[in-house]
Amino acid sequence: MSHDRDVELPLGVRVSRSVIYTVGTAAVSALFAYLPEHAGLPEPGRHALFVLLTAASWWITGAIPAFAVSLAVIAMQIALLGDPSGPFADGDVERWQRFVSPWASPVMWLFLSGLVLAAAAARTGLDKRLAERVLRLAGSGPARVLLAVMGVTFVLSMFMSNTATAAMMIALVLAMPAVHERGDAHAERYATALLLGIPVAANIGGMGTIIGTPPNAIAATALIGTGRIDFATWMIYGLPPALLLGGFAWRWLVWRYLRSLPVNITPTTRAEPTTPMTGRHVFVAALFLITVSAWLTESLHGIPTAVVAVMPIAVLAVSGVIRERDVRALPWDVLMLIAGGLSLGVGVSETGLATWIVGRLPVAGLPVPVLALLMAVVGTLLSTFISNTAAATILTPLAVALAGSDARLVVVPLALAMSASMSLPVSTPPNAIAFATERVSRHALRQIGLMLGVLTPAVAVGWTWVVERFVR
Repeated sequence: MSHDRDVELPLGVRVSRSVIYTVGTAAVSALFAYLPEHAGLPEPGRHALFVLLTAASWWITGAIPAFAVSLAVIAMQIALLGDPSGPFADGDVERWQRFVSPWASPVMWLFLSGLVLAAAAARTGLDKRLAERVLRLAGSGPARVLLAVMGVTFVLSMFMSNTATAAMMIALVLAMPAVHERGDAHAERYATALLLGIPVAANIGGMGTIIGTPPNAIAATALIGTGRIDFATWMIYGLPPALLLGGFAWRWLVWRYLRSLPVNITPTTRAEPTTPMTGRHVFVAALFLITVSAWLTESLHGIPTAVVAVMPIAVLAVSGVIRERDVRALPWDVLMLIAGGLSLGVGVSETGLATWIVGRLPVAGLPVPVLALLMAVVGTLLSTFISNTAAATILTPLAVALAGSDARLVVVPLALAMSASMSLPVSTPPNAIAFATERVSRHALRQIGLMLGVLTPAVAVGWTWVVERFVR
């Protein structure tokens, strides 16, 4: 939401609404953190509570950009908890470094590598070339084309930004003759199904890998104490429920929009793809496959995924595929969001704030599956209205403290469920892009979004329990 307009105060003073929201919410947070007694909460925990409430209020109100909130989180924690003479640092002059250490965490390198590989695919046109090839192979049957569109979107969003993936796929779909021609009832239903399937597949596809969406990375880092979750392990947790939900979404869209359409409504694409295959395509594709294969086989060769992640960055830079301007154009705000979220998790956990909050929640004695389902539902609801990264930052430390030794059974479903928050046009960027085409209505988004929002927490909790009990 925007708060850029000015507000006129007494004496003719004009102040930006952003400033009012920023200062006002911080002041309210300070009052709540420092004035009440908060029995059992140590002084460092009060500081962490202030940071948590301030960050949450800024994220929810949109008072300042989300990445700026993350940077402010790190700065506030260093200022309030990093003082060597303070009770939290307790004389340790290097204690403040724990709040900036997430910048160098293995998950950050994984995400950076994914961003660079995605940039290479986009710059060389490899992503568009592969999408065009798959769509041509799909033929002209409406259900098959929808499956191809959603399948390509799903796979690309496992490794690329779901926003970039959705934007590219929507551009390709809008160029199809059956979608481009407006007015015909069959064409409109066909267009709605395709343009609705893209954001759904982009959102769900992110569940499949650690680098698919920031909440996955935050969850994997928070669970380091329970045994490291590598690239392949996360796919065991995330990919099966993602495939199940994606399959359900495809079948529902076919039933809802395509069942009355002709078998061959119109040719899908032009006879030949617009992007010719080149040596650069082959080079980037080979490097991508080698990198992902190395991530998946860490248990065989013993090279950590973060170390493997450095390889494609260096190779693409040295080969000239990625240039300085491409590096500057990377979505660094996403990395800032993740780093800020991980840093806030450090403060909330290590100051005792998470334990203190958990002790006051009415969840004592709940069975772990019920707790996991409750947290997943809360995560889905919260991330419907704010960034799922911000929601994961707020909820993940609490989930770890609530679950104790069963943290994986709660934290993993929480992260997965946040990918299903897509019932509003503003819930995710892919939703907003699809809605902006004016071929997808609010009702259509709400209908499938609510169904997936109800199904995903249950599916995620159930599959995580199966993995923990029978697979691992």
